[in-house]
Amino acid sequence: MEHGNIRICQRCGLPYDWRRSASGSLKMTYCGSLCEKADLGFTIETLLGRPVAARETEAALLVA
Repeated sequence: MEHGNIRICQRCGLPYDWRRSASGSLKMTYCGSLCEKADLGFTIETLLGRPVAARETEAALLVA
């Protein structure tokens, strides 16, 4: 059941708007960073070495 901007999280199975997902690299797969980390054991941002401040700024822009 995926309609338009609403996706189903691969880990928790809950519907979410992928545009508001806090998962930076896997927005179309996970509802947020916690599900991404729980499913993969890491986040893509961690692998890429992205600074935490950049992720927090990006998340704040998505909420606004």
